Amino acid sequence: MSLVNVHNEWDPVEELIVGTAMHAAMPQEDKGFNVIQKASHDLFESLSPGKIPQKIIDETEEDIQLFIDELMKLKIKVVRPEPIEFKGTFKTLDWEAEYYFSYCPRDILLAIGDTIIETPNVFRSRYFETSGYKNILLRYLQSGANWVSAPKPRLMDHGYNEEDPNQSVLRNLEPVFDAANIIRAGRDIFYLVSDSGNELGCQWLQQFLDRDYTVHPCRNLYSSMHIDSTICLLRPGLALVNPSRVTENNLPGVLKQWDLLMAPEMVEYKYSNLGSFSTVWLGMNLLMLSPDLAVVDKHQIPLIKLLEKNGIDTIPLALRHGRTLGGGFHCITLDVRRKGKLEKYFS
Repeated sequence: MSLVNVHNEWDPVEELIVGTAMHAAMPQEDKGFNVIQKASHDLFESLSPGKIPQKIIDETEEDIQLFIDELMKLKIKVVRPEPIEFKGTFKTLDWEAEYYFSYCPRDILLAIGDTIIETPNVFRSRYFETSGYKNILLRYLQSGANWVSAPKPRLMDHGYNEEDPNQSVLRNLEPVFDAANIIRAGRDIFYLVSDSGNELGCQWLQQFLDRDYTVHPCRNLYSSMHIDSTICLLRPGLALVNPSRVTENNLPGVLKQWDLLMAPEMVEYKYSNLGSFSTVWLGMNLLMLSPDLAVVDKHQIPLIKLLEKNGIDTIPLALRHGRTLGGGFHCITLDVRRKGKLEKYFS
């Protein structure tokens, strides 16, 4: 039986991939990274390229281990990527770039049903990031899972828009998208059209998934990167949304059938003097372990109270340098197996 079996964001988790901060560094030679950094000042702040201080890496690994300890108490299987240290740069036929790091499997791998997809990411520095996950992916393949890769983009200079600030940074020349642009609700998949996912990426995903799924393009929702600090699906009929981004006009149509919780203002905190690679809204980047249990940033007391008021217990934990490294509990995990089956949640 396939070890990959996941249909939504809330069924009880049985197996998770958890990323690592080992060898973390921010790339300098990466066209996509540089262009998006200029376009998204609230996302990157003053973050500069280079190796992340070892103290931040060590403290992040401590926080991740505490998180894993909680998962193991719940009998959830945890697997980790191989930390790969790339020194210097690597080349394709078209460009040269520095390597990223394996902190956020949510960005580069997409699990839907019994299939796991290597996604065509927006950053050149992440072109070979799945190398650290190959042994894991091989195990899934041998268990009967489908393991595929979306078409590798060339990520040429002209694929990025630097001229028109009113248009997306990412041009629609080839399928490009991060897996974190996507959230799953059974037969309905939500895809954020943004600087980290273009229209051709949405089209490729719909055609690949064929008639079993409906991929809903979310346009004019959040122009920068990733959907999981904008909309979080908590359980059938209930979603958490970012009130600074989501309105009646841009909410995906079928989600109007559900009850919506407006996320409270996030509690802002900072542990390092480095710039950030995510907004304060990373505080709503929670991970549902079941329909009534979530892992939440322990600093977000108003959010924890809101969830508990709506019948969701919480495991409050910390990722002290989540904003520096660019990932909360949803970002640094990939749920590959949950109890449950494929269902339709929208009429």
